Amino acid sequence: MASESMPCRIEAVPVLDDNYVWVLHDGRHALVVDPGEGPPVEAWLRARGLALAHILVTHHHGDHIGGVAHLRQAWPAVQVSAPGDDRIPLADRRVSEGDLVESPAPACRFQVWSVPGHTRSHVAYVGDGVVFCGDTLFSAGCGRLFEGTPAQMLASLRRLASLPEDTALCCTHEYTQGNCAFALHVDPGNGELGKYAAWVAAQRRQGLPTLPGRIGRERAVNPFLRSDTPAIREALQRERGLPAGADDIEAFAALRAWKDGFRA
Repeated sequence: MASESMPCRIEAVPVLDDNYVWVLHDGRHALVVDPGEGPPVEAWLRARGLALAHILVTHHHGDHIGGVAHLRQAWPAVQVSAPGDDRIPLADRRVSEGDLVESPAPACRFQVWSVPGHTRSHVAYVGDGVVFCGDTLFSAGCGRLFEGTPAQMLASLRRLASLPEDTALCCTHEYTQGNCAFALHVDPGNGELGKYAAWVAAQRRQGLPTLPGRIGRERAVNPFLRSDTPAIREALQRERGLPAGADDIEAFAALRAWKDGFRA
């Protein structure tokens, strides 16, 4: 993503056990997404001379909003955009499907997509070449269904998968290696997945992130975007007793339940 005058960089700040706080900045001003913890994000920004201008929140879970109050105290003028959910305090603007969030500095704008499933009020922020999708779509996986239905989550995932293939996937957890283990268990004949899993393992051995991902690659390797394919259906029928005539929602629900109980 870039403004007309200055390109913006997207970087990840690791917090808590496995969260990433995404930072988009132009070298002077910054926007952060889902700050689950405040002090490390403040330290990261100040070390680079960045002033925090905007916070985007995707959903209400504490590991996504826990740092908002701290960052507002550090930068009192910061603007906070969040879904219309009373469980998210300190929001200046409540956003919902179709809204446009614009920031003058760093210069960027995002369309708000409603992507329920993980939670009922979850949103994603879709910009020019990037999507901040919280805990809906992960690389090689997807979020648990805490509040939404399988039908909602499947629709949300398919919508995200419809983005251009080179769209940067900025999800909020470093779950990729574990997700690949499950994906290989379900879809062992997927050559692209095998190559990706090897790359992911090499990244993690070096202590490097696997994110952001790419939507095009997810369409090739992520079993939750492939639950309607013969390979996944056959695995579900063999391992989970899925009826041969099951519809796409039933297949997705069975796959998600399988992942919930999976141990590598």
